[in-house]
Amino acid sequence: MTNSGSLSKKLMAMGLSTALLTIGIQQATAAPVTNSNHSIPKKAAPKKISLPQSSRTIGKLELPPLGDKNTFLPPFQTPPVNPLQEVRLVLRLRERRVYVYRKNELQTSFPVAVGKDGWETPTGNFKVMQMIREPSWEHPWTGEVVPPGPDNPLGSRWIGFWTDGKNVIGFHGTPNPESIGRPASHGCVRMYDKDAQALFEKVEVGTPVIVEP
Repeated sequence: MTNSGSLSKKLMAMGLSTALLTIGIQQATAAPVTNSNHSIPKKAAPKKISLPQSSRTIGKLELPPLGDKNTFLPPFQTPPVNPLQEVRLVLRLRERRVYVYRKNELQTSFPVAVGKDGWETPTGNFKVMQMIREPSWEHPWTGEVVPPGPDNPLGSRWIGFWTDGKNVIGFHGTPNPESIGRPASHGCVRMYDKDAQALFEKVEVGTPVIVEP
């Protein structure tokens, strides 16, 4: 009996110790340490950054407002029209004269010599196809080549506008100014050399050439 009573007291003491231990653990879980040296730090809230209105300026470059594209982009510009593209030549054989028109306005005219009988200058609508400064000239029968210079039959400028695949006809200067105003050439259009130089500056390859009787 004595042994049994002692055992019961021991078991009761052990149960009480277990109960106290359990309660202590629960209290430790429910009540975290509040010591300021061991407290859990709170996460800082993110700071809002607001840019002042002056932030629209970077250095000395002021940014344009939205939608204002023309502040930095130049306004659309139509490419200028090449004045030479509006030029046309009208050669009137009976008048022995070539007229320079821009659109429908007469700009100037020059006296010329045209093809003689049997070597008439062809009529029709043509275009400038060749332009040469200080051309050389090859004699059509002998093959002799005359270099640029005062004795060159083509003068200082050549503006070709017709060909049959072998022969070529065009405006050119001449060392024989007395022939101007007459049918004197083999089909080409002779001009005073200074006039040939002036005409050369008024046309380009592709300029229309209208030859009328």
